[in-house]
Amino acid sequence: MNKGHLIIISGPSGVGKGTVIKRLMQRHERLRFSVSATTRQMRPGEVDGVNYYFVTKERFEQMIANDELLEHACYVQNYYGTPEAPLDAMLEQGYDVLVEVEVQGALQIRKRRPEALLIFIAAPSFAELERRLRGRGDTAEDKMQKRLQTARWEYDMAAQYDYIVINDTVDAVTDEILAILTAESCRASNRMQFLKEANEHALSPDVGAAETH
Repeated sequence: MNKGHLIIISGPSGVGKGTVIKRLMQRHERLRFSVSATTRQMRPGEVDGVNYYFVTKERFEQMIANDELLEHACYVQNYYGTPEAPLDAMLEQGYDVLVEVEVQGALQIRKRRPEALLIFIAAPSFAELERRLRGRGDTAEDKMQKRLQTARWEYDMAAQYDYIVINDTVDAVTDEILAILTAESCRASNRMQFLKEANEHALSPDVGAAETH
């Protein structure tokens, strides 16, 4: 069995990553979501091990010291990171594993796992991204400007990703990402084991004997 693909998805706040990921999970039966670890408090309705692995600050810092995290960062005095062990277990079972992470985390992963597939989700235009952010109606103007500034930086960094997809409609962007995954699975490096096994089977003495009867 071939290992699964490690898929990293990033994009600015407001671009619709959560909705796209939910649709991908519905349409790709061999896709699994990597659950992050965090030190922030659990919110109502969240489930440990489903939304996040909720750990103490001491435990998280131990995970950093033990090199148990694929990437990690600190936001608003809380740690967030991607545990390697459960992710690697799913990859070994042949599942494609999706990690949703900010640009900085994605570039950390690229250094540790150069084979990872980095996909950046963008809005149809920056004006549309701003419209979506403002449409939420829950962000003060000073924070809005910071989000827009961050989004501009993220767009500049998108050139370091393997693919950029445009979230015009959820179905269209999901189709594009699924097409990317299909193409990646057909790479020669991913199919050589199949050809090797097929060739060994063709050369098997048992196969040749069966064909003479």
